[in-house]
Amino acid sequence: MRGYVTVEWHASLGLIGSVLLYLAAPLCFPLMVAVYYGEPTLPFLVTIAVTVAIGAALRFSADVEQDLGPREAFLAVAVIWFVVAAIGAIPFLVAGQGTIAHPVNALFEAMSGLTTTGATVLGDFGVHDRSILMWRQMIQWLGGLGILILVTAIFSELGVGGAQLMETETQTRNVNRLTPRISATARLIWGLYLGLTLAVIAVLYGLHLLGLAPNMDLYNAVAHAFTSISTAGFSPEPQSIGAFTPAVQWALIPVMLLGSTSFLLIYFAINGDPWRLLRNEEFRFYIGIFLVFSALAAALLYRFPDVELGYHDTVRHATFNLTSILTTTGYASMDFTLWPHAGQYILFATMFVGGMVGSTTCSIKTLRWLVVLKTFRRNLFTAIHPDAIRPVRVSGRPVDESTIRDIYAYVLLSIVIFVALTLFVVVDGARAGVDPSEFEAMGAAASTFLNIGPAFGMAGPMDNYLGFPVTTRAVMIVLMWLGRIEIVPVLVLFTVSFWRS
Repeated sequence: MRGYVTVEWHASLGLIGSVLLYLAAPLCFPLMVAVYYGEPTLPFLVTIAVTVAIGAALRFSADVEQDLGPREAFLAVAVIWFVVAAIGAIPFLVAGQGTIAHPVNALFEAMSGLTTTGATVLGDFGVHDRSILMWRQMIQWLGGLGILILVTAIFSELGVGGAQLMETETQTRNVNRLTPRISATARLIWGLYLGLTLAVIAVLYGLHLLGLAPNMDLYNAVAHAFTSISTAGFSPEPQSIGAFTPAVQWALIPVMLLGSTSFLLIYFAINGDPWRLLRNEEFRFYIGIFLVFSALAAALLYRFPDVELGYHDTVRHATFNLTSILTTTGYASMDFTLWPHAGQYILFATMFVGGMVGSTTCSIKTLRWLVVLKTFRRNLFTAIHPDAIRPVRVSGRPVDESTIRDIYAYVLLSIVIFVALTLFVVVDGARAGVDPSEFEAMGAAASTFLNIGPAFGMAGPMDNYLGFPVTTRAVMIVLMWLGRIEIVPVLVLFTVSFWRS
């Protein structure tokens, strides 16, 4: 009789339970904000009670002696991301204020936050307590930290999510072994992430103290530090970063670029090897894309007669919004739906780029595109010289052929899912009498699946996703989840061979 390998799902429960127990700690921060401003604390007390109860039940029902294998890790990663988003929606529901009091909208906002998407269904900022808005900011910060730890500590062992490329590009033999233990690696990332966040708070609040940003008080400095270093994009201001002075916008551009840079490279740069950044081919490719696309966007915006901006403001708005979309942050300094069509198409194209592998960003990521371009160039060469053996190299090191196949499969699958979601948005919108244009549907599909945030038309940076039918928003919730953990850990759960083979 043939033997079968099945998923020991009980082994996943311990990890899921532990994450939920840890979630109680960050919930204490918005609780303290509520106490400070004299706002209701019930939304956070209820959520803490729920996450501790569920986490403890799962943790103590698990088999602590059982190892977490690859299948169990896949299951845990996918479930953790969805369950934490569901827990994150509870404060919105208990508060019972505004558009996010609806269950689908609450989960949409929480999933958008946790996946650092930045797409919002918040249509009435003024009715919400500061503590609720701060939780909305903080859940994005947790999502940025979470994906870093997952990539280095779990995905690197499973061979998914681009982590296998990090070994080639960062010249690190084992990305999950910066330190001898995974737990120590997680603490190292946590310390680096927290340190950078505190530095951003100091910069933003420093601008306020210097009189360069009057409305960037400590609350706003903390709120925007949470969502800039995590390349997430929520803001407690309905006008996003357009509500602040140019000094704030210029200050946030390098912060967004920093958050979209590989944290492994940042770690090496801080620890005595800053030239590793310049030696890194993906970093040079990424900065090149940023400079070229920013210059092109500025030139188009400057020559557009309907937008009357001076030279300085044109460069600032073009650079800021291009950086925001390229890094998948989703901030906006102005309503870029007023830009010329060519400028909007540049922003749309950058949605598919993303930041570096090993950063907090989403989308396809620059290293995959770099490998695709190098492989295409190699294929042109071997078409002329069929007997030639020419490996694809990144930063001087060869990329494994199986990794190249995985990259091509990932890029193709991403495009297929984007097209399918676009068709669904158009068809479901027509059914509900919304009738989004094709470009609006494409922008909304790319923005949610690739975790960008704002799009065009009814989902523009100064608007929200409430204009889409509730069924469309429900599907977008799933696609944000799917896109953030890079497709494979979710799709593999729906194969028969995963559960029994």
